[in-house]
Amino acid sequence: MALHKWVLGTKTFQRMSADFAGSLIGDQVGREGVDDDFAARGFENVGAWILGRNMFGPMRGPWSDDGWKGWWGNNPPYHVPVFVLTHHGRAPITMEGGTTFHFVTEGIHAALKRATEAAQGKDVRLGGGVATVRQYLTAGLIDEIHLVISPVLLGRGEHLLAGIDMVSLGYTCTERASTGDATHVVLTK
Repeated sequence: MALHKWVLGTKTFQRMSADFAGSLIGDQVGREGVDDDFAARGFENVGAWILGRNMFGPMRGPWSDDGWKGWWGNNPPYHVPVFVLTHHGRAPITMEGGTTFHFVTEGIHAALKRATEAAQGKDVRLGGGVATVRQYLTAGLIDEIHLVISPVLLGRGEHLLAGIDMVSLGYTCTERASTGDATHVVLTK
């Protein structure tokens, strides 16, 4: 939880939590300020999402449990179509609040094409994980990326930018802001 401390207490996250859980987490109404501004921006003008398989669920290989519908309960926070990259097809899952999970087996370009069509002129948001973001970065398909660096030592994990020359891909740092819980960096191409 320390890694996500910056977002958990924001007004935006508390409002989203109330929407999909039916109540606020604890007694909080949420903090405003820099962290909340970035959290809110992450959901503005989004018409579709793309997620890697592990962002949807913990299973590897063929779907062994068709009952699994994601980490979020019956009303996920997306409220728009979500395209999940996977090597194993599955029928779409329609949830409360306007979220439908579509499972794409044809790769990142096919997922982006479908998400762009579904977004109807709005933005397509890439929700991770690391392998998915790396694929879209190296293919030059991300216009803007918001990185959040939390003051937490993890020890190990996946390396988001290792071996990727962001400068040669055309990215520059267009925004940076720090709070006690995080440093926000926006890279734009």
